[in-house]
Amino acid sequence: MPDMNTIVGSHDILMITLDTLRYDVAKLEEQHCPNLCGSGSWEKRHTPGSFTYAAHHAFFGGFMPTPANTDKASHVRLFHSRNTGLQTHPHTWLFDTPDIVSGFAAEGYRTICIGGVIFFTKKNPLAKVLPGYFQQSYWRMNFGVTNPRSTENQVNHALKLLDQTGPDEKLFLFMNVSAIHGPNRYFVEGAREDSVDTQRAALRYVDKALGPLFEAMRARERPTFCLAFSDHGTAYGEDGYHGHRLAHDVVWTVPYREFIL
Repeated sequence: MPDMNTIVGSHDILMITLDTLRYDVAKLEEQHCPNLCGSGSWEKRHTPGSFTYAAHHAFFGGFMPTPANTDKASHVRLFHSRNTGLQTHPHTWLFDTPDIVSGFAAEGYRTICIGGVIFFTKKNPLAKVLPGYFQQSYWRMNFGVTNPRSTENQVNHALKLLDQTGPDEKLFLFMNVSAIHGPNRYFVEGAREDSVDTQRAALRYVDKALGPLFEAMRARERPTFCLAFSDHGTAYGEDGYHGHRLAHDVVWTVPYREFIL
């Protein structure tokens, strides 16, 4: 486990949620995702929420997906609220604020959200809640699930914001990638419905599109601690289930990675 007390304050932090990505899909495409998996493999974890809204409240509260095993020694939190009365690991970063986003801001970070799926659109009061955690938040129609180039559009917007961020300014950049979420059938020519195969194609697209963002973060003065993971999976007919916001293994089991750029 990295010592988050040395990382917070010395590194930029990049958090990418690959909305709706299934663990089995991520593993199948591991060899075709040089940006997300060039330095390692996906870890199997359990998400704290079965759909975007619930899962992201947990993430911003410091509850990342939990290792899918019974080894308590591996269940060490990266972030934890201070003064809870619970024992924490020496490498866990403790925050005094209601969430990690405001906690990073209190440490001098500029906090930016680039939204993707409907819960980040700011089109109604509910869709303003998750973006409201951040000092700056952005959503455009071409960032959403119906645009086949959504990740490129999100990355291009992030690159513009990076150009406006001083080299010595600490940055917490969050991006909710929408392209893997349904509908993703347009990533396979002729496909009439979403499936494991269309999600696999969407993931390959996303990995390629993230390349310029990773390059730009590497070019900054300080290193970047990157968290890349899914918020939940989705069912494509397994045991009669379709979609998410339900209790099935393909929904609860998610891929997770943390690495330094």
